[in-house]
Amino acid sequence: MDNLMLVSNRLPVSIERRKGELQFRPSVGGLATGLASFYKSYESRWIGWSGIPLDSITEAEREHIAKVLKRDYNSHPIFFTQKEVKNFYNGFCNKTIWPMLLYFTEHVVYDKIFWESYKHVNRLFCNAVIKNAREDEVIWIHDYHLMLLPGMIREKRPDSRIGFFLHTSFPSFEIFRLLPWRSEILKGVLGADLIGFHTYDYVRHFLSSVQRLLGHDCTLGKINTGERIIKVDTFPIGIDYKRFSQSTWDVNVQKEKNKWKKKLFGKKIILSVDRVDYTKGIPRRLEAISMFLEKYPEYRKKIIYILLAVPSREQLGQYKLLKKQIDELVGNINGKYGSIEWTPVLYLHRSLPFHQLVALYNTAHVAMVTSFRDGMNLVAKEYLASKPDGRGVLILSETVGAAKELGEAVIVNPNNIEEMVEALKTALTMPEKEQVKRNRVMQRRLEHYNIVRWAEEFIKRLHASKEYQRRMQAKVMTREIRKELVGKYRKSTRRLFLLDYDGTLVPFFGKPEEAVPSRDLLKMLARLAGDPQNELVLISGRDKDTMQKWFGELNIAMSAEHGAWIKNSSGEWEIISTLDTHWKNEVRPVLELFEDRTPGSQLEEKQFSLAWHYRRVDSELGLQRVIELVDDLSDFSEAYNLQVKHGDKTVELKNGDINKGRAAMHWVARNRWDLIVAIGDQWTDEDLFDVLPEEACSIKVGLSPSQAKYSLESPKEVRQLLKELVAEQ
Repeated sequence: MDNLMLVSNRLPVSIERRKGELQFRPSVGGLATGLASFYKSYESRWIGWSGIPLDSITEAEREHIAKVLKRDYNSHPIFFTQKEVKNFYNGFCNKTIWPMLLYFTEHVVYDKIFWESYKHVNRLFCNAVIKNAREDEVIWIHDYHLMLLPGMIREKRPDSRIGFFLHTSFPSFEIFRLLPWRSEILKGVLGADLIGFHTYDYVRHFLSSVQRLLGHDCTLGKINTGERIIKVDTFPIGIDYKRFSQSTWDVNVQKEKNKWKKKLFGKKIILSVDRVDYTKGIPRRLEAISMFLEKYPEYRKKIIYILLAVPSREQLGQYKLLKKQIDELVGNINGKYGSIEWTPVLYLHRSLPFHQLVALYNTAHVAMVTSFRDGMNLVAKEYLASKPDGRGVLILSETVGAAKELGEAVIVNPNNIEEMVEALKTALTMPEKEQVKRNRVMQRRLEHYNIVRWAEEFIKRLHASKEYQRRMQAKVMTREIRKELVGKYRKSTRRLFLLDYDGTLVPFFGKPEEAVPSRDLLKMLARLAGDPQNELVLISGRDKDTMQKWFGELNIAMSAEHGAWIKNSSGEWEIISTLDTHWKNEVRPVLELFEDRTPGSQLEEKQFSLAWHYRRVDSELGLQRVIELVDDLSDFSEAYNLQVKHGDKTVELKNGDINKGRAAMHWVARNRWDLIVAIGDQWTDEDLFDVLPEEACSIKVGLSPSQAKYSLESPKEVRQLLKELVAEQ
């Protein structure tokens, strides 16, 4: 079993001072409770905030806390001062990033002091992880409090296996872009090897922000940063299903059930369980209860709405106002509709121990989970798990993550009071047979994908992601491999170099015409070509006139337009075969239309090909247009035997009979080479790598999958390698 280090804002232990003494007890609710059945089965440790301010304890008490947590709970505490609690937790976490992620932009506070504190506390966590993490340990970081932490750890320990899971929703790009520190947050999260979300919507929004703010390519849930491939995936968190379902038969639970049944005899019980938070939609739900009693007076004295509202962040002003609003709404409903023998709303402003909560779940005829926004919401799942007989109705908001899994529930728009009222009527009149039918489907799903399965699946995928990175890294040209290549170069007498240009010898530019070779590059190529034992060939997608203009003074061979044209070092340009270009008259108007519709895009016409560049286009719009364009061009490719290739921010069409591999064979077949070195960066270079003899040294620039034997990170590294080869012996 793996060694596992869990890192979250809070530890699975609560510490309180009672009668002058520090007391320790397992936390109730939240991430700690959810993962309890999982992390104890691993060789696991936990790093998190102790929950008690540093400046409220003595040095001796601090040492005592650390000792007890390590000995009894296998945990390592982080200590915050009162000021850090105020600026980090109450500040940036709860006033900035929380409302931002949950779409409540009207509550977001942009405060640089909060941001600096957020960075500082993430560094405290980083130092603790580095100090305590073993070499082979999996580091699993949780939630929005620690979004900078993966990047900080990666910087200090590049080879670490790091997972990150966000337990809230992730907003659309248009929301997230409002955050001044958006890029820093994304870069921090991208320090992980695997990034997990509850639903695909959140994955999609995250990838969109990464593409549009950082410019990284995102394909099939993989982010290519140029240095690493990071996997992003969906893992809908489960619950400890058996704990809830089996606890309904517990003696203490049965006693609580009997109390409720006796107290509320003959009444239909409607239940909601929430933290007091503006995301939960409690006032709107109370308005729906009031409207229901107004519209359907026959249900008066026949229902009881139990509102279990757990105190949360009570020191924050907006939460105090929310609590006041809830109190007033409850008072109004009970005053308007209630009587001496009947109180419509039973308001419990506290948390309940587990056995009392399960008893309430089991007793309630209807559960209302109508949050405005929730990453997942486990109350919905806990309610279903606590119904072994299958009876009961779940009313579920469409804007919570759980709605993606629990489609058999009565789904509502939490902003539509009338819809919630009718959902209540549906729930209260639903036949028991229909209740059981719906619930059994959802229960089987929840029992199968429980909290343990969720966690094990995440760890399994983290290892797979790391293994994929390892395979890609295995191709990286290490210093030893480069040294070996230099040695072969020194010993060989017949050498062939096949080099791409854009993205290989120089980085990509916004406009293709801006990628003019520098004086240093020309000087280095001249030196490489100047050795009589070398044959240097530039094989590019560029048109021949540009190639001739830039490199015509050098004694080198060239191939243009992906192999349509070739030129020996001392010869003239030749067409590799007779090619038809009439297709361009048909296709050009299509590309021109996309150029007009896509600001920042550019059409490039060569003699035997057409290319549509979108490097300067908004990332998300560019990807949308590419899908449309490739689809529109499919008929042309079949009719005219064209290749339609999607490269690095480019869609290019060329004759199907030409490619870089065919052009390369013109030189490969001319001699018995002692050493062949081929370097390229795009799909067009795969044709080149494909025709090379087994002993050739093929190098792909970048980390994407390739037939090449090795990879280099950037054009800068390519130039450095070539300099090493031609250096004085």
